[in-house]
Amino acid sequence: MTSSGRPLPVPDPLSAPFWEAAARHVLTLSRCSDCGTLTHPPDVVCDACGSTDPRFTATPVDGRGAVRSWTVVRQSFLPGFADLVPFVLVDVQLVDPALAGQPDVRLVGRLLDGVDAPLAAGAAVRVAFEQLSPDLAVPAFELAAS
Repeated sequence: MTSSGRPLPVPDPLSAPFWEAAARHVLTLSRCSDCGTLTHPPDVVCDACGSTDPRFTATPVDGRGAVRSWTVVRQSFLPGFADLVPFVLVDVQLVDPALAGQPDVRLVGRLLDGVDAPLAAGAAVRVAFEQLSPDLAVPAFELAAS
């Protein structure tokens, strides 16, 4: 946990490359070495081809996306988020060119623009990072400039 009590990710062998890249403010997805499909989060079996040995590699993406839906969190059920409420969580469909033919790769993250941001379904966003400690950053999103 951070000094604020906010829970921190606990990387495992499959997710460690994602968190190592995020610490450098780089968004990555996991590419299956058998079929080339990008996914997040990685699992022991590739969702696309069923490979039980997908040997995922971390592949940088540009972090552009479109808002599919969102919610405003007004009550914190975890003490570490109490100082952040209210905040917006967005469900973002990534639109990176590397994802051509893969329309359903999505991430959920905090919208850093705040609860009064002019948000709409389909709004363009880009990845940003919340620096939680010197060696840990968590992907979040910002509205993209029009």
